[in-house]
Amino acid sequence: MTNRYNRHIILSEIGQEGQDKLSKAKVLVIGAGGLGCPVLQYLTAAGIGHIGIVDFDVVEISNLQRQVLFGTASLGENKAEAAKKRLEDLNGSISIMAYPEKLTHKNAMALFNQYDIIVDGSDNFATRYLVNDASVITNKPLVFGAVYKFEGQVSVFNYNNGPSYRCLFPTPPKKGAVPNCSEIGVLGVLPGIIGTMQANEVLKIILGLGEPLSGKLLCYNALNSQTITLSINRSSSEIETVLSKKESFHTQSVEEICDIEIDTISITEVVNRTNLQIIDVREIHETPKIEYLEITSIPLSKLEQSVDSIDPEKQKVIFCQSGIRSKRAVSILKALEVNNCYSIVEGAPEIKEFYQELLG
Repeated sequence: MTNRYNRHIILSEIGQEGQDKLSKAKVLVIGAGGLGCPVLQYLTAAGIGHIGIVDFDVVEISNLQRQVLFGTASLGENKAEAAKKRLEDLNGSISIMAYPEKLTHKNAMALFNQYDIIVDGSDNFATRYLVNDASVITNKPLVFGAVYKFEGQVSVFNYNNGPSYRCLFPTPPKKGAVPNCSEIGVLGVLPGIIGTMQANEVLKIILGLGEPLSGKLLCYNALNSQTITLSINRSSSEIETVLSKKESFHTQSVEEICDIEIDTISITEVVNRTNLQIIDVREIHETPKIEYLEITSIPLSKLEQSVDSIDPEKQKVIFCQSGIRSKRAVSILKALEVNNCYSIVEGAPEIKEFYQELLG
């Protein structure tokens, strides 16, 4: 095995001792889709000794644009089993377990207890909250990734007493309120970029190298190659709430998770309303700016410290580049008891285009 892992072993920061740590590590990957495929590919190549893959879905032709473990011969096969077959060809010296089933409250705890680190490659909010809660209850580090059109996010939750996913997004969106990539589309290479970042975080945790993204949310924009890192504070109350439901966890349902609605509004509705405060939660350097609107600029990273800049007498309509951070902003403001807040469905480029057409 020395030759296979030579480029790791000759790194003084890793060496044989580090490679042995990788070979003893156990990593469970939730989802063998756009994010899961690159995560699995690189963890397998790196020599992670025990890898689990959870996915109940089958390979479809539309997956091949970004799910790089599969080919036309995989069509119709279960993703977990098809991924296992491909990965065993890549590295037959490690143990790979396929779980061709849906992750639920009934099986999550038993699965998570068998592994050291959990990687979330899911594409829906209900599963993300399920994965988070099971990670908190079993005290497993969780490497998170998400993609939306041209933007992606990476973070590490529940690591060394750090924040959880619910500390970042305490309020789940209502089921169906946020489209997934099958409904809205995604740039094919983006899950590869984000998934590789997730694999990197896994290796850092196992090897004790660098600074894992605990307490940080890295946001990547594929169109301008800009990255923004937001701070995440640990909410003891959110974590305690999850832990308090430990005994009844197996009785819960995924469908119960996303029953809290984040109020949204379309730009066409904004035009017809008065007494509004329009808030841009993008970072100061982000473009395009929208000169047609009177806008209050409050970067999401400074929102909690800037509540005094928000007019309590007006309806607050909030936007960002793609509609993801604006939902986070509404969630934060709700927690701070700031009412009448709405996330604009469209992102900044679509809003600018709308006003250009409106004004001729």
